[in-house]
Amino acid sequence: MAKITTHRQGQARVTINDLAAELGLAKGTVSRALNGYSDIAEGTRLRVSRAAERMGYRPLAQAQAIRTGRARSLGLVLNAGRSDAHKPFLTDFLDGISRGASEESWTLTVATAEDEADEVTTMTRLIAERKVDGFILPRTKMVDARIRLCKSKDVPFILYGRTGDPEGCAWFDICGEDAMREAVLRLARFGHRRIGWIGGMQDYAYTNLRRGGFLAGLAEAGLDPDPAIMVDGVFTVEDGFNAGLRLLDMPEPPTAVVCALDLAALGLYRAAARAGRRVGRDLAVIAYDGIPEAALADPPLTTFAVDTRAAGRALAAMLIARIRGTPPEELRRVVPARLIPRSSDRLSILPPNLPPEPAHHPTTPV
Repeated sequence: MAKITTHRQGQARVTINDLAAELGLAKGTVSRALNGYSDIAEGTRLRVSRAAERMGYRPLAQAQAIRTGRARSLGLVLNAGRSDAHKPFLTDFLDGISRGASEESWTLTVATAEDEADEVTTMTRLIAERKVDGFILPRTKMVDARIRLCKSKDVPFILYGRTGDPEGCAWFDICGEDAMREAVLRLARFGHRRIGWIGGMQDYAYTNLRRGGFLAGLAEAGLDPDPAIMVDGVFTVEDGFNAGLRLLDMPEPPTAVVCALDLAALGLYRAAARAGRRVGRDLAVIAYDGIPEAALADPPLTTFAVDTRAAGRALAAMLIARIRGTPPEELRRVVPARLIPRSSDRLSILPPNLPPEPAHHPTTPV
C-alpha cells in the first residue's frame, strides 16, 4: 500500500491526479470511488475518501457537477406556513444534516415555502434547476404530495417519518408508537384508569402511529378506550389549550392525559390552570418531543425526547446512500425515543401501601 502524505495549508491545491498517484490507483478509479459509484468496492471507497481527507483534497464543485451530473447537494424545503411546525427541532436538525452532508463533502440547500402547494412548487423548481440531487422530507403525511412528486420525477428522497404507502420509500423515524404505549402503561402503574389523549393533525403519519400506540397501551393495561376523552387535530399551544378545556370541563374528566406533542401539553397546562387544577397534583401529563420549553414548564413536563441532531446526521447519510443507488427497502430505520421523567406525571392515585412502580425499561429499537 502506498504511503499517504499530508498536504498542508499553503501548498498547491491537491488534484485528483495527486490523489491517484499517492494511492497507486487509476484516476478513473479514484474519481468513481469519490463519487460513490456502486462498481467500486467499499474498501476502496473508504481508502480513497480517507486519503482525500488527509491530503486535503477538495473537488471543484462546478467541474464535478458537469462530470457526474450531480450537484452534491441535499434538498430540504421547510413549510413556514405554520410558525410552530419546525421550531422545536430546527436548529439541531439542520446542524445534524449539515454535519452529515459535509462528512461526504456534500452541501445542504434549504428553502422555505408557505404551504403544501408551495412546497411542491419549490421542489419542482429545485429539480428543474438541478440544484439538489435528492430531498429530505420531514413531517410526512399519510398521503404526501412531495413523495408523489419525487417518484414522478425519479428523484431520490428519504422521509423523516413514515407514510401510508411505503412502496419505494426510504425513511428514518422515531418509534413514537412505542413511546405512547409506554406512557399509558406508566400512568396505569400509578393507578390511573381514566387516561385521556390529545393527538396531532390526522393527515400526518406520526399522529396515526402515536394514536395507535396509545390504544395499544390501553389494551395492554386492560382499559377500554373512551372517545369522549380523546381529542385529535391539535398542532399548537393554542390548540392544546382548547382541547384541554374540553377535556377538563367534562362531568368525569380524565385523571391523566397523554399528549402526542409537547406543544399540546403546554397548552393543556394553561387549560388546567384556567380550570383550577394543578398539573402533577390534580392531573398527570406525559408528552412527546423533548423540546427545551418542556423542562421549563411548571412543573417540568415528563416527555419522550428525540435526538434531532442525530436524526439529521442519519438522514443525510441515508439520502446520500439512496442517491448513490442503495435500494429504498435497505434504508428503513426506526429508533426509540428516550423517556425523561419529571414532575408532571408523578401524581399517583394508588393506595399508599401498594408497591412502587417497576423500574423503567427503555424501548427496544426496531
